[in-house]
Amino acid sequence: MPFLGALCVYFLIVLRPVMTNNITEDIDVLVFLPQNNSYPFSHARVAPAILYAQQRLQAEGGQYSGIHFNIHFENSDCVNGALFLLLDRSCGQKPDLILGPVCEYEAAAVVRLASHWDIPVISAGALAAGFSNKNTEFSQLTRIAPSYVKMAETFTAMFEHFTWRSALLLFEDDKQERNCYFTLEGVYHLMADFNIKSYAVSMEERLDTDDILQNIHDTEVVIMCMGADRIREVMLAAHRRRLTNGSYMFFNVELFNASSYGNGSWKRGDKYDSDARQAYASLNTVTLLRTVKPEFEKFSMEMKKSVEKSGFHDCKDCGSVNMFVEGFHDAMLLYAIALHEAMKNGYSKKNGTEITSHMWNRTFEGIAGQVSMDVNGDRNGDFSLMAMTNVDAGTYEVVANYFGENGTFQLLPAFKSEHFTLRGRHKAQPEIPDKSCGLGVSALTGVIVGAVLGTALLIAFYFFRKNYRITIERRTQGEECDTGKHRQLREDSIRSNFSAA
Repeated sequence: MPFLGALCVYFLIVLRPVMTNNITEDIDVLVFLPQNNSYPFSHARVAPAILYAQQRLQAEGGQYSGIHFNIHFENSDCVNGALFLLLDRSCGQKPDLILGPVCEYEAAAVVRLASHWDIPVISAGALAAGFSNKNTEFSQLTRIAPSYVKMAETFTAMFEHFTWRSALLLFEDDKQERNCYFTLEGVYHLMADFNIKSYAVSMEERLDTDDILQNIHDTEVVIMCMGADRIREVMLAAHRRRLTNGSYMFFNVELFNASSYGNGSWKRGDKYDSDARQAYASLNTVTLLRTVKPEFEKFSMEMKKSVEKSGFHDCKDCGSVNMFVEGFHDAMLLYAIALHEAMKNGYSKKNGTEITSHMWNRTFEGIAGQVSMDVNGDRNGDFSLMAMTNVDAGTYEVVANYFGENGTFQLLPAFKSEHFTLRGRHKAQPEIPDKSCGLGVSALTGVIVGAVLGTALLIAFYFFRKNYRITIERRTQGEECDTGKHRQLREDSIRSNFSAA
């Protein structure tokens, strides 16, 4: 009998990890998504992806099948709607997990409150540089989509590879959600060692292409974030001024909806299409790297079916998978992995800090491929560089990829080095032919007069030197000091353009 008792204890100890491998827990999830379908992260687009992930995780026999997600969708207005809803919930049971919001200003308020309450927040938004500081108020934020600073790493890699030193950041600013402002703020934030200046375009005002092009003359690269029509307007104006001849590099950043750019993005069916096609031969696009695998193709088809069943007739592209749809799907997977690990180590679902720590500095398989999270809880981004490879057809192709996890820049077979080589930047000024056939009378007279004046000045300087030497030296020092101050003021003025909002 003692032997049987010892044997039972032995089996209990050995089998305990297996018996407790599947954890059973109810998780209350609060999701903030706008109902307005003009947003690429609207409820109609993203909700099917979250529910799809929920079904996958709860599949019978799966490692995370014991985790039951109670998902509550709430409307966010990209202003204060999400914050007010979260405050209303504070009187009852607080959620175990918050997904979203996406918009910067709304996310900032929600994440601050959630961090105070120790609630994990996972968002495919909140991409601005300011969210990188996770030490205090944003301590519970995990960003499942690559931030704008991660995107800027692509430009840093290109600038170093092609030895470019200066750029103009041209962006459209609506003074409300400020998506393009935050997009190029990431470039400005990361590339402080380069000569970077910015130019903001108001959405309410007419585009002053003359003033814009005047500002690019002392730069090498133009990086734009604007609506497709305005980018076309800038490129047409640059082409008319013959600035698309290789003497400048033009880029646009398109992370949310790459279908708006690339093949045919220059075409409007007007009389300027031919010029636009030639102008776009100099326009390159930085976008997210797209991966294709059978699982992702199945996911894409399911998203289209879900939208069709829901009857969103006012949203033609709601079935397409963008970075937000993919990101919020992967957010569910990441949380399940982290919760499972934390609870196996003896922590409860209410220990947000512990669960959040298990989401950072790890790699897992997402719906579109491998997802790499850095030590700061931000997703490493992989980006593609698109360029027009057939000018006659006006078609684009991916010519290079940047992989954020290891910081490598991969050149593809379609890449042409001459396309990214600045030409005609430092042309020598033509010499003016000498038509005097020698010095001549007038030239000789000028030399004599100059010699006499030079001698007089030397004599005057000799007599005044002793009496005013100290005064001259002090005045010179003062002028140098003032010059330094003015130079510093100019630098401060430039850098203040992308101060924290």
